[in-house]
Amino acid sequence: MSKSKIEWTESTWNPVSGCTKISNGCENCYAERMAKRLQAMGTKGYENGFKVTLHPHALEKPLKLKKSQMIFVNSMSDIFHKDIPDEYIFKIFEVMNKAHWHTFQVLTKRPERLAQMADKLNWTKNIWMGVTVEANDYVSRVDYLRSLDIKVKFLSIEPLIDSVDKMDYTNIDWVIVGGESGYGCREIKKEWVLEVKKKCEKDNIPFFFKQWGGVNKKKNGRLLDGKIYDEIPLV
Repeated sequence: MSKSKIEWTESTWNPVSGCTKISNGCENCYAERMAKRLQAMGTKGYENGFKVTLHPHALEKPLKLKKSQMIFVNSMSDIFHKDIPDEYIFKIFEVMNKAHWHTFQVLTKRPERLAQMADKLNWTKNIWMGVTVEANDYVSRVDYLRSLDIKVKFLSIEPLIDSVDKMDYTNIDWVIVGGESGYGCREIKKEWVLEVKKKCEKDNIPFFFKQWGGVNKKKNGRLLDGKIYDEIPLV
């Protein structure tokens, strides 16, 4: 477990690390850069770089953290990656079920497997499930999520690299938007952000604007028309 600088969470928990690119949003993956840096530093657990690696020693970490936290699960991977065994996913969920005092935020770009496994998983109310949608090409990911019986279903529209004006927000409880940051980052257009904000306002969905991104993320900040939007679901 580690404290997180991600604006919409408090801590990160990585019982798995490593992933493979699946769509355009993965092109400048921050987790891949970080994993390779940790490998170069000789950090324990990152000997394989960004290859999918299970970390059983980390499974029970949330149970040892007694203060209630908002926890982003697998910030360095994707819980529904094909190389993570079903049995291991069940173990991750068992820990989340037991650690009822925390709120767990799970995010995937692989909603097909999420939908296949959903009925076998125990979706206690402290588990929030989200999918990443970075452009109109990927709005179909939301269809796998919206029908599931989960307390909070959310969208991470980050990095927003094109319009998502074809998105259907039905049965979505929270939306996060952000631009890409770091070397080689792609442009985010204000009009794309405002499209999302307008839809959220129309459907009374909490809207969280994380960042403009860019090479100098800190300088560009997260003000949208002079205001910070950091709404989260009330549960």
